[in-house]
Amino acid sequence: MQAVTIDQIEERLQQLPAEKLAVVYDFVSYLLEREKVGLVDGSDDSAIQTMIASEEVLARDWNTPEEDEAWAHL
Repeated sequence: MQAVTIDQIEERLQQLPAEKLAVVYDFVSYLLEREKVGLVDGSDDSAIQTMIASEEVLARDWNTPEEDEAWAHL
């Protein structure tokens, strides 16, 4: 894999539309959480670790009035 510098990443980020920055932020957050829970080493309990790492990012979609309304009847 080619080495990439923070300056190169920042240069690309400056070219993105504002709505795409949230997606980038979510992905970077996911990667950091993944590192924190040890997913990078390919451990056997990766499914539960993926769930934990994804929770905060997915909560942005789940915790909405539309989702509350969709699940209110349950």
